[in-house]
Amino acid sequence: MKRWFRRRVDAAYERLLSREVSGAPTHVAVIQDGNRRYARSQGDDAPDGHRAGAETTERVLEWCQDIGVEELTLYTFSTENFERPAAENEALFDLLCEKLREFAEADRVHENEVCIRAIGETELLPERVRDAVDYAERRTRDYDAFVLNIALAYGGRSRLLNATRGVAECVAADELAPDEIGVEDIERRLYDQPVRDVDLIIRPGGEERTSNFLPWHANGNEAAVFFCTPYWPEFSKADFLRGIRTYEHRAESWRRTRARRALALLGAVSEPELAEARSIVDRFRDSLPSSEQPDAETLEAADSNGRAAD
Repeated sequence: MKRWFRRRVDAAYERLLSREVSGAPTHVAVIQDGNRRYARSQGDDAPDGHRAGAETTERVLEWCQDIGVEELTLYTFSTENFERPAAENEALFDLLCEKLREFAEADRVHENEVCIRAIGETELLPERVRDAVDYAERRTRDYDAFVLNIALAYGGRSRLLNATRGVAECVAADELAPDEIGVEDIERRLYDQPVRDVDLIIRPGGEERTSNFLPWHANGNEAAVFFCTPYWPEFSKADFLRGIRTYEHRAESWRRTRARRALALLGAVSEPELAEARSIVDRFRDSLPSSEQPDAETLEAADSNGRAAD
């Protein structure tokens, strides 16, 4: 009876969250944490937890597509994970091979035009995993409706270090001047294919840290972060929707901040900057509480002050 009641409550909460979600982030990144701890809590071994977590992964992929997310990155195996017991890693590698090939053949992947890509130091992985990665990438390389990045043998700091070395080599070879180095010079050396800026990081399992995950694309974009306590195999659609709501609140806060800053600057900027500040106010003024929204007279006075100061 209690279990039935709990399911009813959870379903009602999920419906409520679904109604509250009005938009979707473009790129969601997930740290799939807690598989081993979940297995221990169930009296099982680590491979059982990883397999249960793989089922959650499939559901999250569907949820992302349902609400309009365009890119999903899964932190599946870090460079630090190589230090785990060999038997545990071998079982996980077998599961990765199985799931990569299964995804590459799945009707839903091809119907939804999902492009599967691996990011990380994949050359460090066993040959059978590299072969499965290559197979999945080849089978889906022509799709672009949805991108699924699987971070394998991944370390964000090492990716940045390699990209920096690549730029330094170009400078040393007189192929690039130091004062010409731009964001794009780093980005195109991070991964073989472009990765969008991350809008939302989700981490279940109770840990509140992002663990060196996509630092360039997440920190540089000031991504929202959602931490929650369920282990990854227990992660529910309600948890997912709560993460999306966190992103929406973060985005709304960002818009309010931009509008307030631009409004404050309107009366104190020069003519070239005035148009940009006015544009920001016009774009984001609806994000401000009604008590803070400027009226036409306020904007006109600010414009006049800006022109006079110039």
